[in-house]
Amino acid sequence: MSAPDTPGARWHPSPNAGPRRDGLTPRLVVLHYTQMSSAGAALARLCDPGAQVSAHYLIGADGTLWQMVAQSQRAWHAGAGRWRGLDDINSRSIGIEIDNDGDSPFAAAQMRRLETLLPALLTRWSIPPSGVIAHSDMAPGRKADPGPRFDWRRLARMGLSVWPRTDGDPDAPLAASLDRIGYPPVAPELRLAAFRLRFRPRHTGPEDRIDRALADSLARQSELHDY
Repeated sequence: MSAPDTPGARWHPSPNAGPRRDGLTPRLVVLHYTQMSSAGAALARLCDPGAQVSAHYLIGADGTLWQMVAQSQRAWHAGAGRWRGLDDINSRSIGIEIDNDGDSPFAAAQMRRLETLLPALLTRWSIPPSGVIAHSDMAPGRKADPGPRFDWRRLARMGLSVWPRTDGDPDAPLAASLDRIGYPPVAPELRLAAFRLRFRPRHTGPEDRIDRALADSLARQSELHDY
């Protein structure tokens, strides 16, 4: 491939890619932050054969979009982790890196770019909004990106992700709800932290009725879709 398969993207191929295994196709989109000094530094690393990491896309703070791996290929962005009982997330996903240090707000231009990129991906691969997940969702305790400053509610308002409704049961068992949503079977405190990182940023303490209601609502939404 010598050109991007996304209009407006700059083609900057990475050698760190290969065929998706077992005939798998993308069923998820995994969002990351770069946590590097600049988009240029991130691009160099994602295309460095020695680093052995890559992603399909990188979005700069000014909205510049680079494509490094064809959508049909397997990029090396997710690492170890699981979602909805499935492993080898690299073979099942599109990876999008966003230029951000992990502590700063995400720039308006890059959010707008993400909001133009996601609809095409979801349509092409028939991915439901619940299939747009955080790196921290599939790797609790190991990863924290895209972090507490990322505006998931904004994506959900556009139908590009999910957000809890007000119909959740505050007495529903949290562990069962997190299983139904897709969180992997790691220590309960790690799963709770990953869930809160996305849906209740910076909230701490033992699980409470709000956690249980939010998780139950999301579990009901997730079960509407078959991955």
